[in-house]
Amino acid sequence: MSSHDTLVSVGLPVRNAAGRLREVVESVLAQDHENLELIISDNASTDGTEEVCRELARSDGRIRYRRQAENIGLLNNFKAVIRLAEGPYFRWVGDDDRLDPRCVSRSLDLFAEDERLILVTTQIAYKGPDGRTETAAYEGAALGSGDPVERFAEMLRMLNESHLMIDPLYGLMRREAVLPIPRRNMLREDEVFAAKLALAGPWGHVAEVLGHRNWKHETMPVLARRLGVPSWQAHFATTLQCREMLRWLKQAPLTPEQRARARAAVYRMYARRQRRVAVRRGRKAARLVTGLVGAGRG
Repeated sequence: MSSHDTLVSVGLPVRNAAGRLREVVESVLAQDHENLELIISDNASTDGTEEVCRELARSDGRIRYRRQAENIGLLNNFKAVIRLAEGPYFRWVGDDDRLDPRCVSRSLDLFAEDERLILVTTQIAYKGPDGRTETAAYEGAALGSGDPVERFAEMLRMLNESHLMIDPLYGLMRREAVLPIPRRNMLREDEVFAAKLALAGPWGHVAEVLGHRNWKHETMPVLARRLGVPSWQAHFATTLQCREMLRWLKQAPLTPEQRARARAAVYRMYARRQRRVAVRRGRKAARLVTGLVGAGRG
């Protein structure tokens, strides 16, 4: 059976999304790769999400709907859909996303060309709160390297670049390669998971806009509340993130030389982010001083 004949699973974790579900579901079902399933995990929604989902499931047999008896948290709901999936290929999709009809098939093309790949990403267009859409092309090749540390270092570099270029969490994955990777509920867990994915195997990339996502900046305290993690983590997000990466490197299948190189990449990322924080705080202090001086003169 070729990759274009095999089952592809798309996982849609939702909570209180009744008003925006139909568009994303329709875009998944409109894929030109017809052999797919859409797994919806409803995280104990309190609006009309359940009714919308059950109606959609009745209209198309490719939809499998599961309602959680209680709120299991954002991350656990993401984990639930990949565990329920049955296809060898898997992709998460957000409840306000939209996929181009060729998103799955173009990704499968790359898997067919290179059996080493565990993940294929695509270019994504992001719509901001102001209605403006932005995207950026990723033209690197390091994520396809056979060297796990080269991939890892490239992913860490990308974490300090624009979010517009690449988002591995919304690519098509080999489910058996991704499912065993543990995920810890914490701030910046998505970035930690992306780094773990980079170590797990080579990636491919389709340099075409095949996905559409809504984007809004959220502060660390707001994200902490959404994830259900202690608020104090917001003040130490980078430190906790790097500590988790270093912990993972201890158990990753690397040689001592590779492990040393990977640790150095984590330290570089940490230093760069701390410098950025220092610059922001300096600018904030300068504005405060300027304001106080101005008020004193007034």
